[in-house]
Amino acid sequence: ETKAGAQGLASGDCMLLENLRFHKEETIKDKAAKEDAQLREAKDNFAKELAALADIYVDDAFGTAHRDNASMYTVPLMMEGKPRVIGFLIEKELKFLGKTLSNPERPFVAILGGAKVSDKIGVIENLLDKVDCILIGGAMAYTFFKAEGQSVGKSLCEDDFLDEATKLLKRAKDVGCEIVLPVDNVAADEFKAGAENKVVAGNIEAEWQGVDI
Repeated sequence: ETKAGAQGLASGDCMLLENLRFHKEETIKDKAAKEDAQLREAKDNFAKELAALADIYVDDAFGTAHRDNASMYTVPLMMEGKPRVIGFLIEKELKFLGKTLSNPERPFVAILGGAKVSDKIGVIENLLDKVDCILIGGAMAYTFFKAEGQSVGKSLCEDDFLDEATKLLKRAKDVGCEIVLPVDNVAADEFKAGAENKVVAGNIEAEWQGVDI
């Protein structure tokens, strides 16, 4: 149905697909795909089907351009030989960031949040020798807390990336970039409305989880 719709488009027509994240193949991590032939095949086949729908690839999703989702990473690979370009939003953001990073006012502070350190490793690495300080919030802070030896209870934490977090903290110290984590957290006994909660500075108890700063 999707292929037929794409082939039937007339000049000036537009076809909007459903959110691709409803397809499990879209969110297969490339690291996992490299280690599992079935996942690799599933992700590649999904990307090939998407790539076959178009002659030009335009990425204008600045906020998700760092992800290795099939539509963001694998589809462009499958469209080798065809035009693969960025859109006006990404162009605008890159121009702004380029100007900001090349001649910043000091002190230059970056603020990062989000759930996963794994999504931000490259960003943090690139910022370490450019900024004076990085403020880290969101759930990704708990991976850094644990890397520093603190207890984080049941907080969202990427144990697979503790080594990377430790390396980032060390490199930041080596280059003179201060990484600042929250001084306290709102912890709850459950992640739901009305849960018992309290403000915690330091270690989070085993049956509690950090939910906010």
